[in-house]
Amino acid sequence: MKEIVEMIAKALVDHPEQVHVEESDEDRHTVLRLHVAEDDMGKVIGKQGRIAKAMRTVVKAAATREEKKVTVEII
Repeated sequence: MKEIVEMIAKALVDHPEQVHVEESDEDRHTVLRLHVAEDDMGKVIGKQGRIAKAMRTVVKAAATREEKKVTVEII
């Protein structure tokens, strides 16, 4: 999951070298924290949060195949 989020974020931003994803696992729940440069924040979130929502949907679909629950936080 971490690689998926990182790949999508790097494709969207102007500063891909500043994209960093932290992963923390708790039983069957995983939290992914996406860190990007301040000026790239709007590009990752998108208008009315559409890009962030789409990213979460893709990750959720991948997690469902592995029977896990994944949360994506944009920091």
